[in-house]
Parts: sequence; C-alpha cells; structure tokens
Amino acid sequence: MQVLAVTPEIYPLIKTGGLADVTGALPIALAEHGVSVRTLVPGYPGVMTAFRKKRPLHQYDDLYGGPAAVHVAQVGELDLLVLDAPHLFDRIGGPYGDAGGRDWPDNWQRFAALSRVGADVAGGAIPAYAPDLLHVHDWQAALALAYMRYGQARSVPSLITVHNLAYQGQFSASIFPGLGLPPEAMALDGVEYFGGVGFLKAGLQAATAITTVSPTYAQEIRTPEFGMGLDGLLNGREADLHGIVNGIDVEVWNPETDPYLVSNYARGNLKARKPNRRAVEERFDLAPDGGPLICVVSRLTWQKGIDVLASVVDQIVDAGVRIAILGTGDAGIEGVLLAGAARHRGRLGVVIGYDEALSHLMQGGCDAIVVPSRFEPCGLTQLYGLRYGCVPIVARTGGLADTVIDANQAAVSAGVATGLQFSPESGAALLHAVRRMCQLHANKAVWSTIQKQGMKSDVSWEGSAAKYAELYKSLLANKADSA
Repeated sequence: MQVLAVTPEIYPLIKTGGLADVTGALPIALAEHGVSVRTLVPGYPGVMTAFRKKRPLHQYDDLYGGPAAVHVAQVGELDLLVLDAPHLFDRIGGPYGDAGGRDWPDNWQRFAALSRVGADVAGGAIPAYAPDLLHVHDWQAALALAYMRYGQARSVPSLITVHNLAYQGQFSASIFPGLGLPPEAMALDGVEYFGGVGFLKAGLQAATAITTVSPTYAQEIRTPEFGMGLDGLLNGREADLHGIVNGIDVEVWNPETDPYLVSNYARGNLKARKPNRRAVEERFDLAPDGGPLICVVSRLTWQKGIDVLASVVDQIVDAGVRIAILGTGDAGIEGVLLAGAARHRGRLGVVIGYDEALSHLMQGGCDAIVVPSRFEPCGLTQLYGLRYGCVPIVARTGGLADTVIDANQAAVSAGVATGLQFSPESGAALLHAVRRMCQLHANKAVWSTIQKQGMKSDVSWEGSAAKYAELYKSLLANKADSA
C-alpha cells in the first residue's frame, strides 16, 4: 500500500511540537504493516540542507508567486518529497512565523501551496508514483482535501489527522480568489467558515475519514466545550471519526541508550537515575536531595495550564517539593514563573527556551512530570515520563486520561498505577495531586512499583500503527466496493 502524507513539520528535520514527532515516527512504524509512506514537507532551509542530491520530479513555473520544484529525498528511514519554493519557505525564523514570533502574513499562500502540491501528487502529477491514499496532518495540509474534491483526485481516499483543533487556519474571505478553487467551493459545505475561509474546516468537510490523536479527545471535540466551533460538523461525521492514541519513538526515547543522560538505566536498576537527578539539580540551581523533584517541559501557555501551576507554585514548594521548569511561551506566565524562582532560590528553577537534550535529562532524573493542560489532544511528555520512570501527574483530559492510570487506592493495591490524575483544571486540584504524590513518594516500595509499572507501559507506535493500517485498508476496501 502506498500512502502519501502531507505535513508542515517532521522530526528530525523541522519541529515545533509533538506533530513533528508523530509524522517522523509513524511512517517508520507503518512499514512493519506493509504500508509504504512518502511524506511531502515544505522546503524550509533546514530541510533543504538535509539532503545533497536534488532530483526534481515535478516543477511549477508559478506556484503562488514564484517557481517551485518537488524533489525526492531520503533522510534516515524517511522517504520524502520536498517542496522547494524559496519565495515561500526560504526564510529566517520559524516555519510559521518570523524570529519575533509574528505569523508570516502570507501563511495562507504558503500552506495553500503545500496543500495544492499534495493534491497534485495524489492525482498523478509525478510519473510512476500513484499513491493509494492521502493522509494529511493539521490545518496547514488540510486544504489538499478541498483541492482533491474539486479537482482530478476526488476518487483517492483521504484521511485527516487533527493534532489540535484549536489551530484551524482561519483567513479572510478576501483570500479565496487566490486559492485557485472553483466558485462553488466558497460554500458552507466547502471552505467557507463564518464568512471567511477555514483550512481545517475544509479538510474535515472533504476527508473520507477523520482521526484525532486519542480516543477521549475524539469524544471531547464533539462537545461545545472542546469543539472550537466545529462540534456540529464533527457530530455530523461521527461515523467517520476515529481516535487513535499517539505513540513515541522508543529508540530515540530509551533510558537504556539515551545519549543525553548522564547515567543510563533499565527498569530493574532505578538507582542509576541518581546521577541524572544531580545533573538536573545543578542545571536548575536546586538544592541537592531536598525532597521530591518534579519537572515541567512544556509550552508556557494557557492551554497547557501553566498559569494554573503558577498560581500554586508557592504552595507546592511549601509542600517540600522542588520544581524544574523548561519551556517558552506567554511573556506574562514566564514572568510569574521567573519571579517565583527568585522567591524560592534552590527550590524552583526555570529555564526559558527549549532544549531537546535537557528535556531528556529531566525525564531521566526527575521523580515526576506535571502536565496540567486544560485540553490535550494526546500529549507526548507523559509518554516520555512513563518510559523513563518519571511519574506523570496529569489533568484528566484527552490523551492524558487515556494513557495514565491514576494511583488511587485500588490501582495501587493491584500494582497497576502508573501516575496521578486530577480534575478539574484548578490550582487546588493540582496541589492535591502533588500532595498525593508526596505521600506515595515517601513509601519507596510503592513509588518504585509505580515507576516500574509505568516503564512497562507500551508507549510505542506498534499498536497504534496497526490501527492506522487497518483504517487505511478499510478506506481502500470501501473505495473498491463503491467502484
């Protein structure tokens, strides 16, 4: 089976969050199930320098304002198509915005171009390559399904994965003439969305099937609270909506071989985590061996619930807990956390920014990781925590609820607990969960059992990749039946 995937980012070439981890790991996992994935990605500077031999398979004289070419590339185990369009992607800054964090004003053109090329390739633009199915990720690739619907590839089955419904790609209706879609596409059952153009909405409307990155999130987004204005559409497509929990790359995230750890360790030798703990203490200027050490590795935003954490950070420290925080985000939240670090020197350390190596070290050395998200489609940091014996403390929402078994009395007695859940997303509930963690941590035998049980969890892509493969097969079977 040949699957064409379209994504705005992919690990290890370009990453801003968990989307890249998924699109980088899933194709490799699918190969074990007889699925060959070729992934179309934008030619950002870092992507273009990752491969030397440029082999254009398809060219455009004018793709939304300039010439472009599609190159084939092999990077590690990833089979790629790279959209080389310098006028759209050869820029200093991030994939979606400039160095100051401001969105590129032509993002609608940039990702319309990516989507258009995805639809063209699905429709046979590249000789000798005819994908059986198109799988697009998030709003940046979603418009490919509209181009297919109103173009030559309407018979190709398609799947869209929603990694976070909050990011929808909404633009003014004034951009519609520049998209190259027929007039009838600017309609309620097309790309029109509250008087403008909605990229994600268009993809959800046109896709053969829809997936989200956890079963609970698939149900949550059908409600007004989590549906972000799209719950009506999603309820209308209930039969086509599937929740498949994310996995992680267990080779990259492996405490036994991780090169970012000071000391590698296995489930049966948790004492070997101590050198990592000391390294975290040193990096965050924390007092050594001063009680439980918890960490946060996150975007510092409202969605991630970091303001909730900030509201009770004094009480958490007073409970005898030390905190290491790594992330970047809202300036106001950053300021509150930095002020807390100034008040609690040696007990609270904050590093503003993102550091892949440090994030691994924190998982390998901290006792627990806090994920207090208001909503979380899947979440990956709690999966890394399970893998590394860094016990997750999570809000009971989305994929967090699906992947962590709460250490209530029954679960602890049965030896199946893997972390702690709390609800609602309030400072009081989070503080209660941290205090529960302290009680469990004080009993070394119980705490070790929770760590080891978490490390036994299957957080790989194996099971989830099998579900994607089965879904692909069902879409192709339905196509054959309707032919």
